Amino acid sequence: MSAQDPASDAERPSSNGLFLALAALIWMAAMLWSARASITGRADAEMEVTSTAYALPGAVSASLVAGAAAGLAVLAVFTRRRDFGSTVRFAIATGTGLVLGLAGAMTIITINTEGWIYAVVGGTIAAAATIGGALAGFRQARVLGAVCWAAIGVFLVGFVLNLFQDEVLKVLGSGSTQSSQANAAELFTFLQSLLSGLAAGLISYKILRRGRPAVAWPFYALAGGGPGLLLVIGEGLTRTAGSRVLDLAGKVSELEQTVQQMLSGARFNSALIVLFVGAISATVAIGRTIRPAAAEEPALGEVV
Repeated sequence: MSAQDPASDAERPSSNGLFLALAALIWMAAMLWSARASITGRADAEMEVTSTAYALPGAVSASLVAGAAAGLAVLAVFTRRRDFGSTVRFAIATGTGLVLGLAGAMTIITINTEGWIYAVVGGTIAAAATIGGALAGFRQARVLGAVCWAAIGVFLVGFVLNLFQDEVLKVLGSGSTQSSQANAAELFTFLQSLLSGLAAGLISYKILRRGRPAVAWPFYALAGGGPGLLLVIGEGLTRTAGSRVLDLAGKVSELEQTVQQMLSGARFNSALIVLFVGAISATVAIGRTIRPAAAEEPALGEVV
């Protein structure tokens, strides 16, 4: 029997991804439950529409990460004893994301099976999970795993900051005037994006650094910026696959249309900040560990 190729082992998903998949699935389930509770808790149709539009981006982002993490976990099980070609890997990973996406979509579609708006939201969630699953088909399981862990870290940073939002806004200068409140809100959004990017970069660095074999430094930048890239993809899905939901919410009133446009722009800008700050912080972190090659000692008899 021929010796096993170590490079093949390096490309295979780690079985430790089962814990990652569990964490990502909990995040996705929490976002879908929150979305369903928010939608069904409204008294009139207009509030249901706006609540659906507000809940869509978070559910899409969580579905992307959960699809990727689930794809890694399923591949870890199937490739434990043998490796597969690229086609089979992508089929398994994409199929896993699709199944997960359909299950998540049903939690929204069943709110009202006759309402097209819920079918659109469900389809967008299914598409997000499927795309996430397809990403797991690439032979860089450790990098994608680091991206998923970092994305969960970004979610936790946002959760904690929003939990103490009132206190943080006061520290940032929010007062009784509308101008101070608006300025504090802008600073809060920037602070959340900055801290999320730092968390993404440092978490991805720690995950990749402790693994073996070592990966090239550009993959640290990719992993650090990965959560921001997923947010960009999620925003793209929200604006395309879920565009009918956003358009309908904008028709509720001119104010709501303005709010939706502002939120969409803010989400995209925040995603870019997370992407670049995460990539830069991960690159700086790995750069600090790189030592220059030792200078060669002068040859015997060489004049110094």
